[in-house]
Amino acid sequence: MAFRQALQLAACGLAGGSAAVLFSAVAVGKPRAGGDAEPRVVEPPAWAGAVHPGPGVWNPNWDRREPLSLVNLRKRNACSGDEDVASRIDNYKAKATRHIFLIRHSQYHTDAPREKDRTLTPLGREQAELTGLRLASLGLKFNKIVHSSMTRAVETTDIISKHLPGVCTVSTDLLREGAPIEPDPPVSHWKPEAVQYYEDGARIEAAFRNYIHRADVKQQEDSYEIFICHANVIRYIVCRALQFPPEGWLRLSLNNGSITHLVVRPDGCVALRALGDTGFMPPDKISRS
Repeated sequence: MAFRQALQLAACGLAGGSAAVLFSAVAVGKPRAGGDAEPRVVEPPAWAGAVHPGPGVWNPNWDRREPLSLVNLRKRNACSGDEDVASRIDNYKAKATRHIFLIRHSQYHTDAPREKDRTLTPLGREQAELTGLRLASLGLKFNKIVHSSMTRAVETTDIISKHLPGVCTVSTDLLREGAPIEPDPPVSHWKPEAVQYYEDGARIEAAFRNYIHRADVKQQEDSYEIFICHANVIRYIVCRALQFPPEGWLRLSLNNGSITHLVVRPDGCVALRALGDTGFMPPDKISRS
């Protein structure tokens, strides 16, 4: 069954966590006489990288920082041999754990025609205060706050940062809201044009690759980093980090001001400690707009 084989191949790539398979879409063509429909495989864009084979197998080099992949095994000292290789591998091993806190912006005015006018609502400002208090109560030494350059994320950051004095803030366009990849299953109430996936998808994937990875080898202590952005971006990042099928991102739901906590360990393993937590908010302060 050609179509089923194509789907199995796609599943293998997704299980390996590669972004490339996101764009290896299988489309059903005209049925052949007495057989299955002819599948059509679309070539992935250059930035998507190579498909990683292996159904259900964790890809240890998902962030391209696996020490063994960074060592040229052909360059081996004739005297020291394997000991020399082991020493060079150790030089590429991360030592610290990264704690990544993904915060969804608070409730905002969705009916404003221009993005710069989509400011936080009074409830949204309360939510940001509650999220800031929650983060401060954790007693962690946060290293930085990276936030989307969209108005609602900027205003959420301004309020949260007041509860975390001394933590530097950095703005980036990479974390702006968008359409990361066509969701599966599709939904009737949200159908962006194909060009939006094309434009936003590469940018949001770039955000994932730029910010979600194991610690640099020079980092000696565990880090605690906050990223304040948007629901679509966070959901896509979570799926990619856990090597789940990324097109399933819309199956997740996040409240305004919620906290999602990812942990990236030195060996590259990733754990999800919290997804969309708003348990610190009173029920009447919770929203999802």
